[in-house]
Amino acid sequence: MTIGHCGDKKMDANKKETKMPEITISMVAGRTDEQKAGMMRDITQALVKNLGVDAEAVVIQINEAPLHHKMKGGKTYAERNPAAKGK
Repeated sequence: MTIGHCGDKKMDANKKETKMPEITISMVAGRTDEQKAGMMRDITQALVKNLGVDAEAVVIQINEAPLHHKMKGGKTYAERNPAAKGK
């Protein structure tokens, strides 16, 4: 997961300037839309709680790779997970 700050700035209720956190998540494809949405909601709430930003300022993007396009330890994720080879 990459955490960065977008160039956009906003003013909060206390008139202090804050940068919009932008989160990029890279992961293997295969999770449901519901799982991904739940994860993004949880990350948003963690940033609200820990960084003090407004939820509206948080941008999250998921980049998914097919199992054959991601490798760990010299094996693709499809090779590492025989049950997923047909996907």
